[in-house]
Amino acid sequence: MADRNLPDWLRPLVSAVETVDPQDLSRFLPPEDGSGRESAVLIALRDSEDGPAVLLIERAADLRAHPGQVAFPGGALDPGDPDPAAAALREANEEVGLDPASVRIVAQFPALFIPVTEYVVTPVLGWWQRPHPVTPVDPMEVAHVAVVPVAELADPGNRFRVSHPSGFVGPGFGVAGLFVWGFTAGLLDTLLRLGGWARPWDESRVEPLPGDAS
Repeated sequence: MADRNLPDWLRPLVSAVETVDPQDLSRFLPPEDGSGRESAVLIALRDSEDGPAVLLIERAADLRAHPGQVAFPGGALDPGDPDPAAAALREANEEVGLDPASVRIVAQFPALFIPVTEYVVTPVLGWWQRPHPVTPVDPMEVAHVAVVPVAELADPGNRFRVSHPSGFVGPGFGVAGLFVWGFTAGLLDTLLRLGGWARPWDESRVEPLPGDAS
């Protein structure tokens, strides 16, 4: 049962995350043999003038892995990280200067698998209860930071499906000047659905990846 101290808009999402079936999130689940590099991402939600909003980053264009892609703050667990939540908070601090003390961890999604990188990713849900300015700490890693209202993500005009040259077709968003696809878009789609924020949209609208995004 969700904590009554949480904002009203957050409680349904927390309750849903606590009981969600991993197979409802992705067909790619962690290997049974325990292989894969353990990592975590922080889904930091906060109040804004436009209602609930989520923190996103745009990775630098020159990075070796996933250059220019939109993502949640996060990365691989370090030996000193006691759990995925600690890793997600540490990475968010290193990437955009997010104060870990300003975020309250409220739930944890089941771990998912990204075959192309062999990362086992645990999405960690945090209530960013004391928001403060954030900005890229190292522009060589993070090019841009955005706090995007959930209402913009749910706007049918900002939604489409993305077609990848490999044949992959999945959710996509065009918000805050960002083209969001892949793992991050899939999590945002899940977030809208579990939080009760999803609105009907034209699922026949398919957009190709920008030329440098694949």
